[in-house]
Amino acid sequence: MASTKVAIVTGANKGIGLALVRSLCSQFKGDVYLTARNPKLGEEAVKVLKEQEGLSPLFHQLDINDMQSIRTLRDFMKKKYGGIDVLINNAGIAFKAADRTPFGIQAETTLKTNFFATRDVSNELLPLIKPHGRVVNISSGLSLRSLHECSPELQRVFRSDTITEEELVKLMEKFVEDAKNGDHQQKGWANMAYGVSKIGVTVLSQIQARSINEKRKGDGILLNACCPGWVKTDMGGPNAIKSLEEGIETPMYLALLPSDVNVPHGEFIQEKKVTQW
Repeated sequence: MASTKVAIVTGANKGIGLALVRSLCSQFKGDVYLTARNPKLGEEAVKVLKEQEGLSPLFHQLDINDMQSIRTLRDFMKKKYGGIDVLINNAGIAFKAADRTPFGIQAETTLKTNFFATRDVSNELLPLIKPHGRVVNISSGLSLRSLHECSPELQRVFRSDTITEEELVKLMEKFVEDAKNGDHQQKGWANMAYGVSKIGVTVLSQIQARSINEKRKGDGILLNACCPGWVKTDMGGPNAIKSLEEGIETPMYLALLPSDVNVPHGEFIQEKKVTQW
C-alpha cells in the first residue's frame, strides 16, 4: 500500500472539514481519511458520503488534544502508506460572540486546540510528509486583523523572519497568562482569543516552511496557511457570506498544487492569492 497516495483532513465530521473530504474524494487520486475526535460522528459522516454520494472516504479517529491519539494515527499512516501526501490541519474551535465564558478561559481553551494541539499534530506528522507533499494549515483572516490590533512591538515580533517555534510558543503562553490576569490589552494584545490563536497558526506555518527549506530542500514539499473566508457553518453561523463550496476553494487549491511548482510556500493565502502578512 505504500505506493498509494493518502490525504488526511483533521476535524472533518462536519463543516469545512467534511466539505474538504468530499472534494478530495472527487479530485485527489488516492485514499482520503476523514478524521474526527468522536468515532461515532466520524463514522456516521463517512457513511453518509458513501451511501448518499457514492464517495469512498476512510475513517480514522483523531483527537488533536490527545498525544496518544495523534501518535496512533502517525504510526498507522507510516505502516500502511509509508508517509502522508496531503495533510489539512482543519480542526479548531471558536466561542460564539455572545458566550459569557470569562475571556481568560476562552483564551486558554481556544489556544489549547487551535494553536498548541495543531502544533502537536504537525510535530508528529510533518516528518511523514512525502516528497512533493502538500500541507495546509487552516488559519483565518482574523489572524491578520488581530495582528493589526496588537502593539507595534508584538507586530514586529510576529512578522520576524527569524522567530523560532520556541519563541512563538512562549508568546502564545504569555497571551493566555495575560488574558487570565485581565491585562492582555494593556500588554499589547488584541482582544480576540480566536484571532490570536490564528496568529499563532499563521506564524507557525511560516516557521514550519523555513524548517522544510532547511531540512528537506529539494523534496518539493509546499506548506501554507490559508483563510477559507467567512463560511456558513456551525462555527461561522448563518450570516456568513460564503457557502461551503466557496469556503474550500482556497484550501483545495493549496492541497492540490501540481508537483512541478515550488510556490506558494510559507505564505498566508486568501482567495488563492498571497496576502502580505
